[in-house]
Amino acid sequence: MTKSLLWKLLGINLLIIGFVIVIIWLAVDTLAAGYFMTLMEKYNISPTASHHMFVSSVHRYLIWSSLAAIVLAVILSFLLTKRVLGPLTQMTEVTQKIASGDYSGELPIRTRDEVGRLAEAFNRMTESLQRIEQLRKTMMINAAHELRTPLTNMQGYLEALVDGVVAPSKETFDLLHEETMRLVHLVEDILRLAKADAARTDLHKAEINLSGLIVHVLESFQPRFESKGVRVETRFMDEPVPLRADPDKLSQVVTNLLQNAWQYTPSGGFVRISTEPMPAEIRTIFANSGGELVEGDLPFVFERFYRGEKSRSREHGGAGIGLAIVKELIEAHNGRVRAEIDGNEIRIWFSLPVQET
Repeated sequence: MTKSLLWKLLGINLLIIGFVIVIIWLAVDTLAAGYFMTLMEKYNISPTASHHMFVSSVHRYLIWSSLAAIVLAVILSFLLTKRVLGPLTQMTEVTQKIASGDYSGELPIRTRDEVGRLAEAFNRMTESLQRIEQLRKTMMINAAHELRTPLTNMQGYLEALVDGVVAPSKETFDLLHEETMRLVHLVEDILRLAKADAARTDLHKAEINLSGLIVHVLESFQPRFESKGVRVETRFMDEPVPLRADPDKLSQVVTNLLQNAWQYTPSGGFVRISTEPMPAEIRTIFANSGGELVEGDLPFVFERFYRGEKSRSREHGGAGIGLAIVKELIEAHNGRVRAEIDGNEIRIWFSLPVQET
């Protein structure tokens, strides 16, 4: 394809050069030769022999100069066009590697013109595809790992029941029911994560009151916090600022953050929820005491299936999907989400733009 385009561009240049030569040739034969005849007659010089010699000389020099111009034009056009089309050739090779599953190819950026910007955009696309493929593989491995544990436990209990090693009892069936519910919750979490991935194209925005939405979701969590003796404090802005957001998606964000705070705040601890104005955005902070996160965990807490606390059991730690869903839903609203550690306090905050176009 590139060679074909190369010869097409060279053919266009040759056609232009040939057209110019024809114009010059006709101009010499008509205008220059006529003007030469007029001069010869004016000064009483026989024009016949001189005219023939003049036209022959001009034609000869025009032919040699045209041949030299064509050779030079072909060489320069070939080199320059090949230089321009070189990245396209490399792009074709990298694209073929991507089609076969190899995302390691990268185009060299030698210029800052349109071709250079195209190569830069192509490299960004390749990096994004590589990250997505790596994320897909990691997610498949983690999902299989999360599913294997309850399935193995259920298989062990069922085989023990079939072989008569364990007698049927309420405790045994309760354990089987618990493992089944863990599977159900994991599948539901994965389904919510898939929906969060698609949220960028499935937002139904409306004007909402962020503080009111948080209070509404918090009401359902109050009994859980009270059962652990966790003190919940709220501090919202005096003047609520209306936001345009998807109320269902934002409720899911608040629910996940409250669930996270409830699970990992020790008994007798505290949870603080606050909103504060920022330039062109509103920041919402969920802070809780306790936890075993360290600074090295912070870049990964929003990754799928990540557990920062190594001591978390699966019964209490969940699948590590809740914060990943928060990240996807907030970024779908063009917002930001971060995690911080301040002494013995873990702070997770998200910000949403005040004005949305």
